[in-house]
Amino acid sequence: MKRIKIKELLLTKPEGQTVTAKGWVRTFRNNQFISLNDGSTINNLQAVVELNSVADETLKRITTGACLSVTGELIPSPAKGQAVELKVKELEILGDSDAEKFPLQPKKHSLEFLREIAHLRSRTNTFSAVMRVRHAMAFAVHKFFNDRGFFYIHTPIITGSDAEGAGAMFRVTTLDPNNPPRDEQGKVNFKEDFFGRETNLTVSGQLEGETYALALGDIYTFGPTFRAENSNTTRHLAEFWMIEPEMAFYDIGDNMQLAQEFLQYLVRYALENCSEDLEFLNKRAQEEEQSKPQDQRSELSLIDRLKFVADNDFQRLSYTEAIDILKNSNPNKKKKFQYLVEEWGVDLQSEHERYLVEKHFKKPVILYNYPKDIKAFYMRQNDDDKTVAAMDVLFPGIGEIIGGSQREERYERLVKRVNELSLPEKELWWYLDLRKFGSAPHSGFGLGFERLILFVTGMTNIRDVIAYPRFPGNAEF
Repeated sequence: MKRIKIKELLLTKPEGQTVTAKGWVRTFRNNQFISLNDGSTINNLQAVVELNSVADETLKRITTGACLSVTGELIPSPAKGQAVELKVKELEILGDSDAEKFPLQPKKHSLEFLREIAHLRSRTNTFSAVMRVRHAMAFAVHKFFNDRGFFYIHTPIITGSDAEGAGAMFRVTTLDPNNPPRDEQGKVNFKEDFFGRETNLTVSGQLEGETYALALGDIYTFGPTFRAENSNTTRHLAEFWMIEPEMAFYDIGDNMQLAQEFLQYLVRYALENCSEDLEFLNKRAQEEEQSKPQDQRSELSLIDRLKFVADNDFQRLSYTEAIDILKNSNPNKKKKFQYLVEEWGVDLQSEHERYLVEKHFKKPVILYNYPKDIKAFYMRQNDDDKTVAAMDVLFPGIGEIIGGSQREERYERLVKRVNELSLPEKELWWYLDLRKFGSAPHSGFGLGFERLILFVTGMTNIRDVIAYPRFPGNAEF
């Protein structure tokens, strides 16, 4: 008999029909009540074994983690919290699980412990919920752009350019690390490498994305990116996914509007399509908040934060206005900020961004017109020659969730900026060509997908919203 997913069974009106469900045992009580989950939903199906209907040897093998196939009659459930249950007629054990060795016992496990068994953590309620939400958000990203006529472009993972100018990139090479070929100066001769030059894993698909925006109009990328920063914070990964739209004929105002519409669409999609998982994660987040000191607790629950974003217009203000607000704020005057704001030109920290969002405006914030000295070379220079048309979207609990800008479309201004920053003009020849042949105003932004999932799920460590996190000292699994 064909398997029916537990999500469907729990919504089925019981009319005495015979059905088959397959899944993994969460609990088995009194040699009679099996709690079965197949990953399709946060909720379990209760399968009831009639006394003396299954051999004792088989009953002993029904342990937490074992995989079963159960066939029987779907009936109304007398128990609270579930509409139906399955009265077992046939039971087959598809995979045994040694109860003494299986690391996921029916109790609460720490997130740190679960990272050590990342190959099994998806069988917990928390991680199955996070991954279902992650899937829904990935689908919603594609739906949002497709419905607006954007084209999905696959930009390269292996690249010779550094879009961010950060220098923290993973090298791609086939040369023998113990005996690499050398040139006349004794340096490693990358001309003998696979690609005939130095290559790295990409930090961004933006530059390549721009080339297609200036041909197709509106495009987006959604792929893996890599940063070789030795960072062990709860907000950084070495491998993560980026969503990067690039739009021809968009100025900075158009860019900010699209970013707001995009984020609100994603949050509303989660609220409408992931309600059961979000209810579970909301309860989990509330329990976690209770363990924090009172002054560190969030004023809003997870679902309240999502509605806060979905229902509020984002506040827009310039970097200069933000600096004035922060300089005159109580946390700054009373020296409660870890990084005091004392002068124009400093790069804002997460504590500053969250103050603006959570305390001052009490709504999401879009900051724009940043000092050019703290931003990337490709951002359009404003007439004041001090700032660039950059923008960051700031969220409660997260800080920056999107970074973007209007791109510099003027050839002379871009070349001058490349030289000011001592960037390799020869390697950027193709990017500069775009400004020579039919240049146009254009803009774009980047959304770190895992940052979005952190916000939507209420998880507090970015290592817990990706299947197999990569970070310094860890490439397990």
